[in-house]
Amino acid sequence: MSAEPRINDRIRVPEVRLVGPSGEQVGIVPLAKALELAQEYDLDLVEVAANARPPVCKLMDYGKFKYESAMKAREARKNQAHTVIKEMKLRPKIDPHDYETKKGHVVRFLKQGDKVKITIMFRGREQSRPELGYRLLQRLAEDVADLGFVESNPKQDGRNMIMVLGPHKKKTEAMAEARQAQEARKASAKANPGRSQNPADAEA
Repeated sequence: MSAEPRINDRIRVPEVRLVGPSGEQVGIVPLAKALELAQEYDLDLVEVAANARPPVCKLMDYGKFKYESAMKAREARKNQAHTVIKEMKLRPKIDPHDYETKKGHVVRFLKQGDKVKITIMFRGREQSRPELGYRLLQRLAEDVADLGFVESNPKQDGRNMIMVLGPHKKKTEAMAEARQAQEARKASAKANPGRSQNPADAEA
């Protein structure tokens, strides 16, 4: 069966409850009268509630309605949040510079609304010192506490120790904020064309 509503001469009932182009209630009218009004307004008669008694029909531009519905559905799909789990691997004896770099990636992922799986990889004798990995994970969780929370506590998994951080911000919020920031940058570039393209020009 087609999911599309019946329109115009496909509607086969003696009378309909008619709704006008602006949503106003016209009342119960014979089908012939409703079709006549549709022609008068240069619109389509569309069955919007087939199971009602009598069926409810509305006067509208069906082509435009279909196009707008398709655009709304597309926008909704675009804004849909897909939860992504990013992974970051660390060594228990990581040097400070590497730690800051890795932490920067975790911060970026959490800001984007993604979860982050942190894996500490133990090698050789390091496996007898799980507390080193635990302390490192605790430190990282504290360092990014304003952006994320510990969703899954550190646990040993063979040679690795794993912890999952969840973002405070929902993915949809993060996406909306990123879009707003992008639009603001575009607006700023339009308002100040040529600005900051060549710093030497600005100094001259």
